[in-house]
Amino acid sequence: MLLNIATLILALAAHRASAHATMFGVSVNGKDAGDFKQFIRSPATNDPVRDLKSPNIVCNTQGGKAAPSFVKAAAGDKLSFRWFHYNPADPADYVLDPSHKGAILTYIAPYTTGNGAGPIWSKLAEEGFEGGKWATIKMIDNKGEVGFTLPKALAAGKYLIRQELLALHMADFAGNDPAHPGRGAESYPSCVQVEVSDKGAGDAIPDQDFDFNTGYKYEDKGLHFNIYIPFDKYTPPGPRPWTGK
Repeated sequence: MLLNIATLILALAAHRASAHATMFGVSVNGKDAGDFKQFIRSPATNDPVRDLKSPNIVCNTQGGKAAPSFVKAAAGDKLSFRWFHYNPADPADYVLDPSHKGAILTYIAPYTTGNGAGPIWSKLAEEGFEGGKWATIKMIDNKGEVGFTLPKALAAGKYLIRQELLALHMADFAGNDPAHPGRGAESYPSCVQVEVSDKGAGDAIPDQDFDFNTGYKYEDKGLHFNIYIPFDKYTPPGPRPWTGK
């Protein structure tokens, strides 16, 4: 019996470890932007970030390593970010384990070569639990793609756009609960360098000045949330989306 229990624990641990995800691509108005390594500050692994006080919660473990180029876009364009577990070229691989139910949040900040820490962010889009389905499940159904639209009022310039998969399958306990180490919400953030052209651009500068290290709190109901019991609604963490107005 003890052996069987130990085997089960190891199997569950391996399953959780294998169910991670990372960003693999970007398209603008349906056209692939090319080699993602040119503009995504990709982390070395597809592991989650749980420490809300770490700068890694912003742009992940290599957030301070600038990519060599930028995705070119215009205000009002539709961008789609593509996520995958490990290797989208492997037909046996998958986007994300469906146990990882949760929200998908997209933020924008002025371009910086730093790691993105500090009060520089504004939220562009969010999706939590709508129509009886979690955002991450909709992403799986959409083959890993998550789309959003740049506000038409957005000023031209260089930006970082941060998209985050927020998995809540272990968020029934707060991430800083000493009695349950290793629990809490799992964040999978990734930052993309985007240059917005002056063609058709507005003059609005995102101004929410959100700081992840102070704005995300372990007791936040968007981060400490039990998906396994009945609930009426779910509100993602952070500010409500900025529209350019």
